[in-house]
Amino acid sequence: MTVKPIAVSVGEPAGIGPEVIARGWERLGRDLPFFVIGDPRHIDGPVVPISHPREAERALGSGVPVLARDFGGPRVPGEAQAAHAPHVIAAIREAVALVMAGDASALTTAPINKKALKDGAGFSFPGHTEYLAHLAGTPDVVMMLACPELRVVPATIHIPLSEVPAALTRAGLMKTIRITHAALRAQGFANPRIAIAGLNPHAGEGGAMGREEIEMIAPLVADLRAEGLAIAGPLPADTMFHARARDGYDVAICMYHDQALVPIKTIDFAGGVNVTLGLPFVRTSPDHGTAYDIAGTGRADPTSFIAALRMARDMAAGQRPGSSG
Repeated sequence: MTVKPIAVSVGEPAGIGPEVIARGWERLGRDLPFFVIGDPRHIDGPVVPISHPREAERALGSGVPVLARDFGGPRVPGEAQAAHAPHVIAAIREAVALVMAGDASALTTAPINKKALKDGAGFSFPGHTEYLAHLAGTPDVVMMLACPELRVVPATIHIPLSEVPAALTRAGLMKTIRITHAALRAQGFANPRIAIAGLNPHAGEGGAMGREEIEMIAPLVADLRAEGLAIAGPLPADTMFHARARDGYDVAICMYHDQALVPIKTIDFAGGVNVTLGLPFVRTSPDHGTAYDIAGTGRADPTSFIAALRMARDMAAGQRPGSSG
């Protein structure tokens, strides 16, 4: 049976998305079927217009397969065009519809610029993830960053560090852990080993450096362990991410954005992948932004885009996320 291709939403045309898509096709060839929803004029390489995802595998031998949509104007690298914004949003919406209809096996999203979408089309969502959750009718989702050596989930994301303690509630942390546990089980982990980071230095050091660990995190971990989850913590974040420590768990739940993203970007800066857990379909994304500053210069690195495609393929096939090269 032919494997359904991966749907790729083109993202912000003025960023590096159209370039990493083309460079990804050059490296992958026919090895990993995908197609792009976007304006063929914006892709920085040979394209083959297609009318249905089933044509993608055949088209890959000649160029990037593109479900052609007119975005209403040319691509200017580094300069977002207001006219493009509604089409960028529509491409995401169409990609989700195709995946949910079974015409594509998974979704990989190229980066968007939230300000450009807000200014050009009144986009009201904080980001890609929230919009995808809205389209899928699944409000409870979490962000996982993954590479072959590490998987991390931030319990709080794009908020100031000063707001983290108040945002870090028992209910919210419990929901994040349960969604992560369920998603990894669906990917082949019989009982995922979960490591929970502390919020404070040295995981609070017995209350000397903060009491969140004593009053909330440790009791929550004990309750989940009593349910049978393979869970440990709260652990000092400064000793969780060296190689021997990583061997002891399958995923680390971190308390704030940089606590999660610093280690994975240090270990595999170019190859990290953003995965949304809790959606009714597989969604991955390169772990980088639009990079307006290098758009059009030929310096865009497709490594993370290729890793995102590979991880989407493996997750759609039921393999462990981050387990393949």
